[in-house]
Amino acid sequence: MNGAIFFSGQYGSTAQYADWIGEATSLPVFDVNAANADPSKYDFLILGSSVIIYKLTIRKWVKRNLASIENKPVILFTVSGAPAGSKLDGWIADCLPATLVSQMKHVALRGRMNPEDLSWWVRMILKIGAWKNDDPEAKQQELEGFDFMDKSDIEPIPKLVQQFQSSEASPSQ
Repeated sequence: MNGAIFFSGQYGSTAQYADWIGEATSLPVFDVNAANADPSKYDFLILGSSVIIYKLTIRKWVKRNLASIENKPVILFTVSGAPAGSKLDGWIADCLPATLVSQMKHVALRGRMNPEDLSWWVRMILKIGAWKNDDPEAKQQELEGFDFMDKSDIEPIPKLVQQFQSSEASPSQ
């Protein structure tokens, strides 16, 4: 089985994780904005997306390419300040088709956010979110930023890729 990594990011964390995953798996890496980002050429896909203001940045690309994606094995990695859990799962469910969400594997990765790199609009939304946030640690992160980048966090993804590739080699398939 041949696969590829397609990612959408805004501030660099998702691209960095995509590159690390590409190094670990020897799979090609494509920014979804590149002209050659064609998922129809591959048997399985790794999709990477930043989460900005509760939305996956890859959502529009996925919808445009859904016919080439939906019947393939898919790993989604999300990059945000939010840990894995029901909040993040809800954001994914709000952004992607239910048929895709039900068939894919999800790996939540923690990214980095430097408030100075953000547009004034995103900074304002984060300030409003922090004001409404009951979690003091999350509130502080929304206001001051964070850096959770860790290469070792990608570890589940190469293992899933090996499973995809070995299931193709299995005589029972």
